[in-house]
Amino acid sequence: MLDPKIFEELNNKLSALIAASPARDIERNVKALLASVFEKMELVTREEFEIQAELLARTREKLTALEARVAELEKNAGK
Repeated sequence: MLDPKIFEELNNKLSALIAASPARDIERNVKALLASVFEKMELVTREEFEIQAELLARTREKLTALEARVAELEKNAGK
């Protein structure tokens, strides 16, 4: 996965270069371009990823419990 510090560092360097020049429009254009590229890559934040991973883990736990319950009910129904 891409390290967000790389993008932050790139942004800081671009901001420093642009602050020293009258090229504010370039900064906005570069930010818009990068945002567009990231959106097309369908990247998610670490926080979003961790939330979904936690949700998946809970869902797996529930599924396991339900499978065990169904197995028990089937076992009792067979008696």
